[in-house]
Amino acid sequence: MNRAVVLLSGGLDSTTVLAMAVAEKLEITALSFSYGQKHTLELKKAQKIAEHYKVKEHIVIDLDTEPFRGSALTDNIAVPENRTDLSTEIPATYVPARNTIFLAIALGIAESRGADSIFIGVNSLDYSGYPDCRPEFIDAFQNLASLATKTAVEGRPPSIKAPLLYMTKAAIIKKGIQLGVDYGMTLSCYQPDENGKSCGVCDACILRLEGFRANDLEDPAVYREKTHG
Repeated sequence: MNRAVVLLSGGLDSTTVLAMAVAEKLEITALSFSYGQKHTLELKKAQKIAEHYKVKEHIVIDLDTEPFRGSALTDNIAVPENRTDLSTEIPATYVPARNTIFLAIALGIAESRGADSIFIGVNSLDYSGYPDCRPEFIDAFQNLASLATKTAVEGRPPSIKAPLLYMTKAAIIKKGIQLGVDYGMTLSCYQPDENGKSCGVCDACILRLEGFRANDLEDPAVYREKTHG
Protein backbone atom coordinates (compact mmCIF):
# COMPACT_ATOMS: atom_id res chain seq x y z
CA MET A 1 0.00 0.00 0.00
CA ASN A 2 1.33 3.43 -0.94
CA ARG A 3 1.66 5.93 1.88
CA ALA A 4 0.78 9.62 1.89
CA VAL A 5 0.94 12.58 4.22
CA VAL A 6 -2.16 14.80 4.00
CA LEU A 7 -2.14 18.32 5.43
CA LEU A 8 -5.42 18.61 7.32
CA SER A 9 -6.61 21.92 8.73
CA GLY A 10 -10.21 20.91 9.40
CA GLY A 11 -11.47 23.14 6.60
CA LEU A 12 -13.41 22.42 3.44
CA ASP A 13 -10.47 22.16 1.05
CA SER A 14 -8.19 19.97 3.14
CA THR A 15 -11.07 17.63 4.01
CA THR A 16 -11.88 17.23 0.33
CA VAL A 17 -8.23 16.42 -0.37
CA LEU A 18 -8.24 13.87 2.45
CA ALA A 19 -11.33 12.23 0.93
CA MET A 20 -9.56 12.11 -2.43
CA ALA A 21 -6.52 10.44 -0.88
CA VAL A 22 -8.74 7.94 0.93
CA ALA A 23 -10.44 7.14 -2.37
CA GLU A 24 -7.00 6.22 -3.75
CA LYS A 25 -6.72 3.65 -0.93
CA LEU A 26 -3.54 5.20 0.44
CA GLU A 27 -2.17 4.62 3.92
CA ILE A 28 -2.53 8.11 5.35
CA THR A 29 -0.80 10.19 7.94
CA ALA A 30 -2.89 13.30 8.53
CA LEU A 31 -0.88 16.32 9.64
CA SER A 32 -2.27 19.35 11.47
CA PHE A 33 -0.56 22.36 13.04
CA SER A 34 -1.13 24.55 16.07
CA TYR A 35 0.66 27.77 15.22
CA GLY A 36 -1.13 30.34 17.34
CA GLN A 37 -4.17 30.67 15.10
CA LYS A 38 -7.17 32.32 16.73
CA HIS A 39 -9.55 29.81 15.17
CA THR A 40 -8.20 26.85 17.14
CA LEU A 41 -11.57 25.15 16.83
CA GLU A 42 -10.32 23.97 13.44
CA LEU A 43 -7.94 21.59 15.21
CA LYS A 44 -10.85 19.90 16.98
CA LYS A 45 -12.58 19.61 13.62
CA ALA A 46 -9.44 18.10 12.10
CA GLN A 47 -9.29 15.50 14.86
CA LYS A 48 -12.89 14.44 14.26
CA ILE A 49 -12.36 14.35 10.51
CA ALA A 50 -9.24 12.20 10.88
CA GLU A 51 -11.17 9.82 13.13
CA HIS A 52 -14.06 9.73 10.66
CA TYR A 53 -11.76 8.68 7.84
CA LYS A 54 -9.87 6.22 10.05
CA VAL A 55 -6.45 7.46 8.98
CA LYS A 56 -3.45 5.43 10.09
CA GLU A 57 -2.23 8.30 12.30
CA HIS A 58 -3.05 11.92 12.95
CA ILE A 59 -0.16 14.13 14.02
CA VAL A 60 -0.79 17.56 15.53
CA ILE A 61 2.39 19.61 15.75
CA ASP A 62 2.72 22.57 18.11
CA LEU A 63 4.87 25.23 16.49
CA ASP A 64 6.54 28.27 17.98
CA THR A 65 4.14 31.13 17.25
CA GLU A 66 6.87 33.74 16.66
CA PRO A 67 7.36 33.11 12.91
CA PHE A 68 3.65 33.52 12.28
CA ARG A 69 3.08 36.93 13.81
CA GLY A 70 1.73 39.84 11.79
CA SER A 71 -1.35 38.07 10.46
CA ALA A 72 -5.01 38.69 11.25
CA LEU A 73 -5.22 34.97 12.02
CA THR A 74 -2.57 35.13 14.74
CA ASP A 75 -2.33 38.73 15.96
CA ASN A 76 -4.61 41.48 17.19
CA ILE A 77 -5.41 42.54 13.64
CA ALA A 78 -8.92 42.77 12.25
CA VAL A 79 -10.01 40.04 9.86
CA PRO A 80 -11.16 41.67 6.58
CA GLU A 81 -14.88 41.42 6.02
CA ASN A 82 -17.21 41.69 3.04
CA ARG A 83 -14.44 42.02 0.47
CA THR A 84 -15.92 42.00 -3.03
CA ASP A 85 -12.71 41.48 -5.01
CA LEU A 86 -10.50 38.83 -3.47
CA SER A 87 -7.79 38.99 -6.13
CA THR A 88 -6.52 42.56 -5.90
CA GLU A 89 -4.22 42.35 -2.89
CA ILE A 90 -2.73 39.99 -0.36
CA PRO A 91 -5.09 40.25 2.63
CA ALA A 92 -4.26 40.64 6.31
CA THR A 93 -5.14 36.96 6.83
CA TYR A 94 -1.98 35.90 5.00
CA VAL A 95 0.26 34.02 7.46
CA PRO A 96 4.00 34.53 6.83
CA ALA A 97 5.49 31.59 4.90
CA ARG A 98 2.91 29.23 6.39
CA ASN A 99 2.66 26.71 3.56
CA THR A 100 6.43 26.67 3.10
CA ILE A 101 6.90 25.77 6.76
CA PHE A 102 4.05 23.26 6.77
CA LEU A 103 5.30 21.51 3.64
CA ALA A 104 8.87 21.40 4.94
CA ILE A 105 7.69 19.57 8.05
CA ALA A 106 5.42 17.35 5.97
CA LEU A 107 8.42 16.49 3.79
CA GLY A 108 10.40 15.30 6.80
CA ILE A 109 7.47 13.25 8.08
CA ALA A 110 6.89 11.77 4.64
CA GLU A 111 10.48 10.64 4.37
CA SER A 112 10.52 9.25 7.90
CA ARG A 113 7.28 7.33 7.24
CA GLY A 114 8.27 6.12 3.79
CA ALA A 115 5.42 8.09 2.20
CA ASP A 116 5.42 8.54 -1.56
CA SER A 117 3.37 11.71 -1.65
CA ILE A 118 2.26 14.80 0.23
CA PHE A 119 -1.24 16.18 -0.34
CA ILE A 120 -2.05 19.84 0.23
CA GLY A 121 -5.35 21.62 -0.40
CA VAL A 122 -4.08 24.85 -1.96
CA ASN A 123 -6.18 26.46 -4.67
CA SER A 124 -5.19 29.12 -7.21
CA LEU A 125 -8.64 30.06 -8.52
CA ASP A 126 -11.17 30.75 -5.76
CA TYR A 127 -8.81 31.82 -3.00
CA SER A 128 -7.85 34.92 -1.02
CA GLY A 129 -4.73 35.91 -2.92
CA TYR A 130 -2.07 34.09 -0.91
CA PRO A 131 1.28 33.77 -2.74
CA ASP A 132 1.86 30.27 -1.33
CA CYS A 133 -1.27 28.93 -3.02
CA ARG A 134 0.01 29.49 -6.57
CA PRO A 135 1.11 26.81 -9.06
CA GLU A 136 4.58 28.40 -9.13
CA PHE A 137 4.94 27.77 -5.42
CA ILE A 138 3.95 24.10 -5.69
CA ASP A 139 6.34 23.62 -8.63
CA ALA A 140 9.16 25.26 -6.68
CA PHE A 141 8.57 23.10 -3.63
CA GLN A 142 8.42 19.98 -5.79
CA ASN A 143 11.83 20.93 -7.13
CA LEU A 144 13.11 21.42 -3.58
CA ALA A 145 11.72 18.05 -2.49
CA SER A 146 13.46 16.43 -5.45
CA LEU A 147 16.80 17.85 -4.31
CA ALA A 148 16.65 17.84 -0.54
CA THR A 149 15.80 14.26 0.40
CA LYS A 150 17.65 10.97 0.51
CA THR A 151 14.76 9.21 -1.16
CA ALA A 152 14.89 11.66 -4.08
CA VAL A 153 18.63 11.15 -4.53
CA GLU A 154 17.96 7.41 -4.58
CA GLY A 155 15.46 7.90 -7.38
CA ARG A 156 12.22 8.01 -5.41
CA PRO A 157 11.37 11.72 -5.14
CA PRO A 158 8.25 12.46 -3.07
CA SER A 159 5.35 13.86 -5.05
CA ILE A 160 3.73 17.11 -3.92
CA LYS A 161 0.09 16.73 -4.87
CA ALA A 162 -2.27 19.69 -4.99
CA PRO A 163 -5.39 18.20 -6.63
CA LEU A 164 -7.50 21.32 -6.05
CA LEU A 165 -5.00 23.73 -7.57
CA TYR A 166 -7.04 24.56 -10.67
CA MET A 167 -10.52 23.91 -9.32
CA THR A 168 -13.13 26.51 -8.44
CA LYS A 169 -14.71 26.33 -5.00
CA ALA A 170 -17.91 25.10 -6.64
CA ALA A 171 -16.01 22.30 -8.37
CA ILE A 172 -14.26 21.36 -5.14
CA ILE A 173 -17.57 21.06 -3.32
CA LYS A 174 -19.09 19.07 -6.18
CA LYS A 175 -16.14 16.66 -6.06
CA GLY A 176 -16.44 16.34 -2.29
CA ILE A 177 -20.15 15.60 -2.48
CA GLN A 178 -19.42 12.86 -5.03
CA LEU A 179 -16.93 11.39 -2.55
CA GLY A 180 -19.48 11.55 0.27
CA VAL A 181 -17.80 14.33 2.25
CA ASP A 182 -19.91 15.61 5.13
CA TYR A 183 -19.08 19.30 5.00
CA GLY A 184 -20.94 19.78 8.26
CA MET A 185 -17.79 18.40 9.92
CA THR A 186 -15.63 21.18 8.52
CA LEU A 187 -14.84 24.74 9.59
CA SER A 188 -13.71 27.39 7.12
CA CYS A 189 -14.36 30.61 9.04
CA TYR A 190 -11.43 32.76 10.17
CA GLN A 191 -13.35 34.10 13.15
CA PRO A 192 -15.95 31.66 14.48
CA ASP A 193 -17.61 32.57 17.75
CA GLU A 194 -17.28 30.67 21.01
CA ASN A 195 -20.10 28.35 19.92
CA GLY A 196 -18.37 27.49 16.67
CA LYS A 197 -20.69 29.53 14.48
CA SER A 198 -19.15 31.01 11.34
CA CYS A 199 -19.21 34.75 10.66
CA GLY A 200 -20.35 34.58 7.03
CA VAL A 201 -18.39 37.70 6.04
CA CYS A 202 -14.68 36.77 6.06
CA ASP A 203 -13.03 35.73 2.79
CA ALA A 204 -13.18 32.03 3.66
CA CYS A 205 -16.90 32.17 4.45
CA ILE A 206 -17.69 34.19 1.33
CA LEU A 207 -15.90 31.74 -0.95
CA ARG A 208 -17.47 28.76 0.79
CA LEU A 209 -21.00 30.15 0.59
CA GLU A 210 -20.61 31.04 -3.07
CA GLY A 211 -19.40 27.51 -3.78
CA PHE A 212 -22.45 25.93 -2.20
CA ARG A 213 -24.81 28.35 -3.97
CA ALA A 214 -23.20 27.47 -7.32
CA ASN A 215 -24.13 23.85 -6.63
CA ASP A 216 -27.68 24.78 -5.55
CA LEU A 217 -26.86 23.41 -2.11
CA GLU A 218 -27.25 24.81 1.38
CA ASP A 219 -24.04 25.05 3.34
CA PRO A 220 -24.35 22.75 6.38
CA ALA A 221 -22.08 25.04 8.41
CA VAL A 222 -23.80 26.99 11.18
CA TYR A 223 -23.66 30.77 10.81
CA ARG A 224 -24.29 33.47 13.37
CA GLU A 225 -27.21 34.80 11.39
CA LYS A 226 -29.20 32.34 9.33
CA THR A 227 -29.20 34.56 6.26
CA HIS A 228 -26.72 32.42 4.34
CA GLY A 229 -27.70 29.44 2.28
